[in-house]
Amino acid sequence: MRPTTDDFEEFARARTPYLYRTAWLLAGDRHHAEDLVQETLAKMFRAWPGLERIDNPAAYAQTVLTRTYISQRRRRSWTETPVSATPERADRPGDPELRLSLQKALAELAPLDRAVLVLRFFEDRSVEQVALDLGKKPGAIRTRTSRALDRLRTVLGDDAVHLIAL
Repeated sequence: MRPTTDDFEEFARARTPYLYRTAWLLAGDRHHAEDLVQETLAKMFRAWPGLERIDNPAAYAQTVLTRTYISQRRRRSWTETPVSATPERADRPGDPELRLSLQKALAELAPLDRAVLVLRFFEDRSVEQVALDLGKKPGAIRTRTSRALDRLRTVLGDDAVHLIAL
């Protein structure tokens, strides 16, 4: 049975929060994250009729999101920044200092390094899953993870000890 538009709408409603979380961690701001999720869902909708052969559409959507992020970072328009005022938001649980320090440190990494760290540690994926998602070999992902963590520690500097203590 071929997936229907109603099936896609149900899938999109269920997966959007997870896609947004990953997109925010990758992109570093709300506007780019929303754009990434929107573009990912548009690509998923176009591919939806043929997805009956895919075992895990949620994982496929995460792969599409990550590859879209890496592709967008190569574009010149990535440096555009929205200028609208930030709306009021409800308080979110967690330490804002930790979140800002981590966001700043992640922003200084190369897009592929950032993608590897987000997928490995925030999305809790195995090396093999990340390698498959990014079209790399597992050994390359292990090496990139190690080097990206070293760069992250360098960028965080003295903040790293403070963040670990939290």
